[in-house]
Order: sequence, then C-alpha cells, then structure tokens
Amino acid sequence: MSYFRALTVAVLFSLVTACVAPSEGRPVTANPRTEAPQTRYENPQSTQATSTPTRSQNRPDPVLEREIADLWRSFPGKTGIAIKSIDNGWSIGHREDQNFPQQSVSKLWVAMALLDKVDQGRISLSDSIRIGPDDLTLFYQPLAAEVKREGGVVKSVFTLLEKSLAFSDNTANDALLRHAGGPDAVNDFIRRSRLGKIKFGPGERLMQSQIAGLKWNQNLSEGRKFYTARANLPIERRRQALAAYLADPIDGASPGAIVNALDRLARGDLLSENSTRLLQSILKRTRSGPKRLKAGVPAGWEFLHKTGTGQVLGGVATGYNDVGIMTAPDGSRYAVAVMLGDTTASVPERMRMMQSVTRAVARYHQR
Repeated sequence: MSYFRALTVAVLFSLVTACVAPSEGRPVTANPRTEAPQTRYENPQSTQATSTPTRSQNRPDPVLEREIADLWRSFPGKTGIAIKSIDNGWSIGHREDQNFPQQSVSKLWVAMALLDKVDQGRISLSDSIRIGPDDLTLFYQPLAAEVKREGGVVKSVFTLLEKSLAFSDNTANDALLRHAGGPDAVNDFIRRSRLGKIKFGPGERLMQSQIAGLKWNQNLSEGRKFYTARANLPIERRRQALAAYLADPIDGASPGAIVNALDRLARGDLLSENSTRLLQSILKRTRSGPKRLKAGVPAGWEFLHKTGTGQVLGGVATGYNDVGIMTAPDGSRYAVAVMLGDTTASVPERMRMMQSVTRAVARYHQR
C-alpha cells in the first residue's frame, strides 16, 4: 500500500469508526488494605525553592510564568511541567530536567524508531505482523479480544501504529517494538537523534511486572491473572518495587527533553516529511485522556498528544502524564508536557491541573 493511499485510509477510518476512549481510571487500584510507597515528593511551597524557568530568544509573558509556577507549587506530589514555543524558541519549566516515569508516552519513541526504518526503506507500512496468544500483554489491549476470538490476527504496521498511538493498545505497541528491532533499536534511535534525557524500557510485560514486584510469565496476560497475582504479593514487596521504579524509572524521561523532541518533530527534524505527517495525523486522533491537556485547549486550536498512565498503590497514582503540541488558529505552536511522577490527587484534580496548563498557554497567546 502506498503511503498516500495508507494515509487516506486512516483518515476515512477515523471518520467512520466510533470508539470509546480508554477510561481515565484504567489502572486498577490496589486493595484498600495496601499502603502507599514510602518514597514521597512534594513540590516546594516557597518561591525560593522553585526551579528557575529556562528561557531563550523571546521571553514568555511573566504572567504565564507566574501562573504555571503557582500551578506547579500547589499540586501535591512530584510534578514536572515544560512548555516551549516552537516558533519563538522560549521555554519555561519546573523539574523539567528530572526523570519521570513515561508509561505510554514512550509509545512515541517506538513509533519514531519504526518510522525511521520506514524512511530508510528497511520497513514498510504494509508489512504484515502476526499476533497470537503468546504476544498478548496486559492492562489496556483491545487487540486481546480479537486474538482470543480468532486464535491470532495479522495486522499491517500502519494499522498497528493507529492502534498503538491513537488507542494506546499495549499489545499493538509491543508488536511494533519487536518489528522495529526491540528496546535496543528504540534506544539507539533516541541516541542517534540526540533526544537527551529519554530512555525506553524493556516493553510492557517486563516493565509492568517489575514495577509490581512480580516476575513475568505469559499466563499473567490471561483475564485478570496479573491483578490477582499482584494483589497476593506482600505489601512490603510491592512498596519496595514501586519505590525503586519511582527513584530511577527504567522508562524515565525529563519533561524538557520531551518538549524539545516534540519541537523537533513539529519542525520535521526527526523524520521524513511523509513520516512526520503520518505520525502527527495519528496523534491528532488520540482517544485516551480527553479530559487531560486536550480539555483545556480552546475551540479552533489543533492538538495532538500522547498520554501515559502508571500503576496505583494505595492512594498514590504514578506516571500520570500527557504531552502534546498545541497549534493556534494563526499557526503558532507550543509543545507542552505535564508529568506526575507520583501524586495523591484524585483523577478529577489531576485532569483539572493539566487543563489549567493548556488554558494558560492559550491565554498567553491571545494576549
């Protein structure tokens, strides 16, 4: 299938297919008897402890800087925020150089590594990939129902890109990861592209089981076996495993590195023109996290993004993220990343904070 024919099919598909976005509360919380990890972070409450915003070229509106700083200081937990004007070059951020768990935000780098090989002629969008029961992962994976019903499916790279990014299907992403050459190939793309403080982990199955304190076996992909096995672990083992992950995320990335990567993607500096258009067109159709950053973007603006959602232990949620590119009606673009390493805030509170960030950027632009 030619690139332009594939892109046409994707656009038609998105217009005629009605799918429900994954729930904001997708990760299943731990048993109420469990406790939160001991490692906790709080954002500084005094202006003296606030990290200094980084800026270059034109300066952002001081009102925007103060508003973002207030949002960051007042939100509970370890929070990272980075905003960059793609067209004017200025940037602001808080904890923008620290590593945060990416979770499904890392699907971006799998897609880029794979499309880089498409650009090199080593992979085709029409390549067929077979997915069987032994390829299933865990958490959100709509493909699993189809695999179980038919005993296995064959999907094109193009179709799996749509499912992995727009629908955040973990099994689709792991299939693309294998086709791209595995975690080493993705990390090699990150290094060659000089993306900075961004790491890719070992894939969903190994990473999520390690975070939970489990050793992966394929039986855990069946039904709710993973949840049952996790709930049966001693609480101290779970607490230690999660604390170790938060202290040094195996899939860690800094908000600043992510907005710089989005900046380069928007300017066509990472992939070919065709692959850049394809990736951006899929990210515009993202169904996950409709009430995160996207809900604060005004009508008439364009927004493409990728979310991430980590595991929950007790009252602490981890790896709750959204990153994307806002485009104003006049074409001005802003890269935005909000990453919650861990937080005790409720889901509505997390979503409201993210919405406040994109609303502040839009107000700045309108001024």
